[in-house]
Parts: sequence; C-alpha cells; structure tokens
Amino acid sequence: MSALHADIIRHHGALDELEPHWWPLWLQCSCATPFQSPAWLVPWWRTFAPGDLSAIAVWSGSELVGLAPLYLERNGSSSRLLPIGISLSDYLDVLCAPKFEEAVRTLIAETVLSLEWSQWILPDLPTEAASLNLVLPNTEESLSATHAACPVLALVGDDALTCSVPARRRRQLRRALRAAQRKGRVTIKRADAAPQMFLGQLIRLHSARWAGQGDGVLTDSAIRFHREALPRLAAKNLARCWVIEIDDAVVGTYYGFHHRDRAYAYLGGFDPAYADENPGTILIGEAIVSAHQDGAREFDFLRGRESYKYGWGAVDRWTAQRVWTRSAR
Repeated sequence: MSALHADIIRHHGALDELEPHWWPLWLQCSCATPFQSPAWLVPWWRTFAPGDLSAIAVWSGSELVGLAPLYLERNGSSSRLLPIGISLSDYLDVLCAPKFEEAVRTLIAETVLSLEWSQWILPDLPTEAASLNLVLPNTEESLSATHAACPVLALVGDDALTCSVPARRRRQLRRALRAAQRKGRVTIKRADAAPQMFLGQLIRLHSARWAGQGDGVLTDSAIRFHREALPRLAAKNLARCWVIEIDDAVVGTYYGFHHRDRAYAYLGGFDPAYADENPGTILIGEAIVSAHQDGAREFDFLRGRESYKYGWGAVDRWTAQRVWTRSAR
C-alpha cells in the first residue's frame, strides 16, 4: 500500500481533471449519494464558484482514495470553509475509500487545519456520513443531530404501493388517475433520455405552479446548473425523469435520482389548470413503483417536512450539521 498524500485543489481546471479519478472513488463509497458525484458537484462549482476553491484530494499512489470538496468564503478578516454543493444538495459529505477511511479522515483533518478559516461548516450530513467521524484537534465543535428532516418511505413486499403506501393515499392516487383519464388520453413516460427537453418542460411547469408565490426554486443560476448537471446524471443512469401527458399536453414533471437501493425525489412541477387531476401525485406513484422495480428499498423525499410526503407513509430521517470554530491566527 502506497503512503497517502493530500493535494489542495485551488484551480477550476484541476477539479475538472479530477473527474476520471473521482467516479471510481464515488462508486466505492457505500454511503455516497448522487449529490457527492462529479456529475452534480462539478457543474455546481462551474455555475456558482462563490469563493476560493480549496478541495482536498487524498491519493494512494495514482489512486484517489479520499476527497473533501470544499471552498473558502471570505468576509473581511474572517472566512468560512464550506462544502461545494451547499444549498442545492440535500446530502453532503466527504468521500473515503473502503480500507482507507481512518487514514483518509486523519489526512483530510490535517490538511483542513493548514487552511486559513475561522469556521468550517458541514451541514446536511446523512446518518452514515464519513464526516461524522472527523476529529479536528484544537478547535471548538458544535453538533446538531437534527439539522434537517428528510422523510423516507421504506419500500417493502412485492407490490410497493400495496405494501408500503397507506390505503388512503392509494385511494387518492386511483381517484387522481380516473380524473385525468376523464380529461383525456393519459400517457406517463420516462424522459431522462432527452434531458434538455425535459428541463424545458420542468421549468415551464414549475414556474407556472409557483407564479406569484415566490416563483419556486428554479432561479436563472439554478437553471444553468441543472442544464449541465442533468445530462451528466442521465449519462450515468442516475437520473429518473418522468412526464405525464393528457392528450399530448405535458401537464406534470418529476425530477429524481436513483443510486444503489435508494430513489430520491428532487423536484416537480405541474400545470395549475390540471390541479384537480393531481398530476404530481400520479407521477410520484409511478416513480415509487418504478424505483421498487429497479431495486430500491427506500424512496427518499429529501429535505422538507411538507405534509404530502407523510401522506405517502414517509417518516423523518434527520441529517446532522457539524461546525468547527477556531481563533483567528
């Protein structure tokens, strides 16, 4: 085994060049989600780049065995060390290759301490996050074990809807489908093979849904990000995009992900003119059935305690946040 060494990546081009090494590392990490993949984080940095890139790559010879995708946000004499992907990502973490975890965590901690920061903030850490085992000496630490709720539906049995979803929601789903069929010919289909076309429909419907109510989460910069990220995710078979049509008119969209045994429901949109037909409910039902068929054992509704998630039978799973603070040098 080669001795480990760490590099601090400070230039955009070097982050791009890391991608061929990043994918094998990400695939090894059993707790990694699509939000830690280069398909998500490289476009995020290209789109936002809100500070000084300070990613830490840990190598064993020519093999990447650890990665802490970080940047420095400077504010006068103080600075915060933050994870790339913050805000748009529901889960954040460092990556550590199996059999190297302890050594990688130690080297990441040592390298982080060589950087100039007053606070290091790691939010949205899943329960199995490698970052929860980081140790930084000579710093003050705070830990919030209930940072954000991500309601999760366990998928059990041979029939995901019958065995996992409450009877009341199944009845609502059947009523919604009948109402849509009375409106016209209903077609539900996967759309991640044409990601840009899908995004155009998602943007249109999401904007229509939230018009006059804060306009939703798809800002101009977020749209630029998704236009780069979604094709990358689709190319790796991580994206799950669905549309519902009534008489050839797209009236609802579902944007999600699938990795290993978990599906993730990220974003949706629907035409308010078809609110009574509940196209969003129909698409979630389809996504749950398809995810179960693809081997998912969990359907993760991601951050937020919106009431509709619990109607599907989801229960809260909390992320954590760690914050380290040190005195100015």
